[in-house]
Amino acid sequence: MIKIIIINKVGQLILHAIFWFGVLLFYTYFFGFNSSDFSYVLSFSLFLMPISIATTYVSIYKLIPDYLIKKRYSLFILYSFYTLIISTYLIVISVFFGLIYLSNFKYDNMAPISRNLVFVAIAVYLVVIIVSAFKLLKLNLKHTEKTKKLETKILETQLKLKEQELNYLKMQIHPHFLFNTLNTLYGFALKKADETPEMILKLSNLLDYLLYQVDKPFVLLESEINHINDYIELEKMRFNDTLQVDFKTNTTSKDLKIAPMLLIPFVENSFKHGSIASGVLNIKINLYAKNNTVKFSIENTCINSEITQKGIGLKNIQKRLELLYKDRYLLKIENNKECFKINLQIELN
Repeated sequence: MIKIIIINKVGQLILHAIFWFGVLLFYTYFFGFNSSDFSYVLSFSLFLMPISIATTYVSIYKLIPDYLIKKRYSLFILYSFYTLIISTYLIVISVFFGLIYLSNFKYDNMAPISRNLVFVAIAVYLVVIIVSAFKLLKLNLKHTEKTKKLETKILETQLKLKEQELNYLKMQIHPHFLFNTLNTLYGFALKKADETPEMILKLSNLLDYLLYQVDKPFVLLESEINHINDYIELEKMRFNDTLQVDFKTNTTSKDLKIAPMLLIPFVENSFKHGSIASGVLNIKINLYAKNNTVKFSIENTCINSEITQKGIGLKNIQKRLELLYKDRYLLKIENNKECFKINLQIELN
């Protein structure tokens, strides 16, 4: 690691040396215009180099990163003004250096461009501006890359949290679902009813779905429908003649996929919290699927509408819908004294 750092630093020093050598060549060419005294031009350019280097490095390593990037604009303006004054003073000294030491107080012996303070300042500040602009671009790209990485980490964290929450909700639904079904099976076992083997078989199918399919992100809608039918058959065995279920389906495609255990909890909720009216619990279920739209409605008779809203099943399924189909579903719950109705519409991917 230390070796890599040293190599990187040496590489940076070499690049900087090459760049400043290029700047020296630029100064020599620029100030050598209309002048045949190469020695004067080279000496004058060499005298300007420390001024250019110092001003540039103060700009890119102090003013820009510590003040401009951090939006400390007042300090940036203040220290930039100080830097401008000091660098201008040094540029004036460079002109006097050319006049006094390089041309022996003979104005005509000076290189034409080096006589003009404005041209000298333009040459120095042109280098500073170009390097500063490159530094700003580099910092901006670095900041953009860091922002993207941060956004990616945030999205990954949010996704993991959603997955954990979704798994937690599934864990809550499973025991709740099994508890209701096993209670029914227990009652049949006590009575030694002939329907018990068939009930065990249907429960086995549901457990297979629960254990091996529910961990998948999506399952075929047809599979969800089949297991709703199994669940209804189990409940018919429990309710006997006090149950009237009307389950209608109309799907135009067998390839549609939906999140597993998404619709069954609605059905379970109707059986658990539905009330027998006039000696019968009436449940009406309609499932319509066309293209990528699924419309599901379920209605059951009830006496106390507040009771139907209790229980973890319905609450959890609402949370799952928000996690899985955010902004792509409509859920409407209707309560009155005689019935409880749910309408769900989902736009699948």
